[in-house]
Amino acid sequence: MKFAEEMKERTKQFALRVIKLYRHLPHTPEAQIIGKQLLRSATSVAANYRAVCRSRSDNEFYAKLSIVIEEIDESAFWLELLGDSHILKKELLSELLNEGNEILKILVTARKTTKSRRQ
Repeated sequence: MKFAEEMKERTKQFALRVIKLYRHLPHTPEAQIIGKQLLRSATSVAANYRAVCRSRSDNEFYAKLSIVIEEIDESAFWLELLGDSHILKKELLSELLNEGNEILKILVTARKTTKSRRQ
């Protein structure tokens, strides 16, 4: 249970950091569109991970975890796009992007472990 609580907090902190980043984006149309996409996916990571923790079976856990993995991967994409499009400096995004990728790796490993248990 300690792992689950730590991941709940970690995904929530990731979402909060993205909210803070969003507040500082330029008010150009492209920055706001990409920013809103990032905001949706990053907050979805935290919300859906909470649902993972309430799963009633390995199958439900696997399915819900797959959604979280898709959302964190999408969040990484939007962060990369903000940097690659020069909306924000890549250096400003690197720490947050690294955290997203770390969360992704952890959750992919958890899903693989669940898959092996299911078989």
